[in-house]
Amino acid sequence: MKNLRLKSARAALDLSQQQLAEAVGVSRQTVNAIEKGDYNPTIRLCLAICRVLGKTLDELFWEEET
Repeated sequence: MKNLRLKSARAALDLSQQQLAEAVGVSRQTVNAIEKGDYNPTIRLCLAICRVLGKTLDELFWEEET
């Protein structure tokens, strides 16, 4: 499942995938894969992304049950 909330939060801060990747210590391809839903990040990486974007885990990574 695509993570549009992550992409939106990143764009709201005018950060490129590369800039976010550098801030959290991963490759741009990893950030791209997370946004596309092709990669399930570790909790440690999720927390690092949340800190950089000023969001909570729930805001960026919680999936509502349908």
